[in-house]
Amino acid sequence: MLHLNKPLAIFDLEATGINLATDRVVEISILKIHPDQTEEWKTMRINPTIPIPKQASEIHGIYDEDVKDAPTFEDAAHDLYHFLEHCDLGGYNSNKFDVPMLKEEFLRVNMDLKTEKRRMVDVFRIFQKMEPRDLTSAYKFYCGKQLINAHSASADVQATYEILLGQLKMYDDKLENNIDFLNEFTSDGNKFVDSGRRLILENGVVKFNFGKYKGQPVENVLKSAPQYYDWIMKNDFLLDTKQKLTNIYLKLKYKVK
Repeated sequence: MLHLNKPLAIFDLEATGINLATDRVVEISILKIHPDQTEEWKTMRINPTIPIPKQASEIHGIYDEDVKDAPTFEDAAHDLYHFLEHCDLGGYNSNKFDVPMLKEEFLRVNMDLKTEKRRMVDVFRIFQKMEPRDLTSAYKFYCGKQLINAHSASADVQATYEILLGQLKMYDDKLENNIDFLNEFTSDGNKFVDSGRRLILENGVVKFNFGKYKGQPVENVLKSAPQYYDWIMKNDFLLDTKQKLTNIYLKLKYKVK
């Protein structure tokens, strides 16, 4: 049994690809576990409004024909937002892929998932620290089962939840059964400002975490090379990154404290 003081939503996304800035969700499956251990499921196909590349379809089994009559993310956004409201988030490699991609989809329809206010448990990070392998291997290792329908969102979500329970049981002397601990344990130890991990907080100072200005304070760069801000705004960076950078830019420009 997972000890919870608020709902935990374990979710998985299937998408047109892995580019967080340009690819789109084609399926989402969510298992919401309440503190009393009751469970709610929500699984839906999404029309990405762009073609699904063949190589992506061959992985998750979802083709253009399968989603042509499905709702777009904009159509489904309010329902999904309500379902995830007041939930912490969990998944498999979710900190690097599922969470930022979902946040990006919400931002495209002018909604903010506000992930910075949620605790996040990345089961892959536990697995990576304890027994580095993929989801199928993790399922066999921790649950003693063969994963059927891998890359089906609902199958992956169910496996992820079972793996988490298996990890808590196997490492009961090292892992605490509470979301605060699991959130801290599965974090990278870095305080990223944006979901794309392009901006990082070090000693209270926001710095660039990529490119030629990596390691330099964002405010200093915006002062000395304001064209860098324009370049980021015009290129394929995540909307969340652009939003966070714009907040800094406007505070600097208007000297807001």
